[in-house]
Amino acid sequence: MDVQAALCREFPMDAKLQRRIQRYGWDKAAATYEQCWREQLRPAQDKLLQMVQPRPGDSVLDVACGTGLVTLRAASLVGPGGRVVGTDLSDRMVEAVQAAATAADVSTVTATRMDAENLSCEDECFDVALCSLGLMYMPEPERCVRELHRILRTGGRAGAAVWGQRGRCGWADIFPIVDARVKSEVCPLFFRLGSGDALANAFSNAGFVDVTSSRLETSLWFASGEDACLACFVGGPVALAYDRFDDATRRDVHAEYLASIEPYRHGASYAIPGEFVVVAGTKRASTPSGSSSTH
Repeated sequence: MDVQAALCREFPMDAKLQRRIQRYGWDKAAATYEQCWREQLRPAQDKLLQMVQPRPGDSVLDVACGTGLVTLRAASLVGPGGRVVGTDLSDRMVEAVQAAATAADVSTVTATRMDAENLSCEDECFDVALCSLGLMYMPEPERCVRELHRILRTGGRAGAAVWGQRGRCGWADIFPIVDARVKSEVCPLFFRLGSGDALANAFSNAGFVDVTSSRLETSLWFASGEDACLACFVGGPVALAYDRFDDATRRDVHAEYLASIEPYRHGASYAIPGEFVVVAGTKRASTPSGSSSTH
């Protein structure tokens, strides 16, 4: 049994509070997110798009789209005959997507604020659904996967990427370091879907078929300790808590975090190990009443 899943059932988190933390936290992180993470997340995004393969003319939903790193790439794949809708809980992230689309003169992209676990979309209205490194922040990520299945047309493809196992992500101490100084955990079940076959099982349980999974080792390179701290504290998931720390607390958490990643320092720079899990699946035709099927 997945230990984190068991804990979630025994001690359920306040989902409303968790969503609020994520919404306002990513509002804080939006301004620095891309400069910190554009290159670091590219291997997961490359694999996700490769596995799902948006095609010319497709309609695509990009859930938890952030600043649009995947959204704009999907738009280039579907071309002028397709469309891409990016959704995110954060107003600032949605604004960033809209600004990026306007700057790139891409009229096929729209962005809107939306709860990924309760999508305001009609059934079977998209060909492709994507969620790149967003499920870890959701109180009920399996619910989001079911929503991806619901909004897809028959034969539609969905894919999601998450961070992998905690022990393979050298930056993971960021969470206990911050949680020791705040009243509620920032991302209490962050690594759950990256463990074992959890993400693939979520897809199968939602009704997807031809489910495939890939586990990628990666290395997060930062030129300095200052850059490493900027990415994790200002441009990442703990930005809301960090924003409320006083200067002394910030110095303390910087020192603790840099000590935790010291084994990965090479001179002034850092190469921190990480892992991604990427899963894709297809929505099959509905089974006629009275018939049976197997996965």
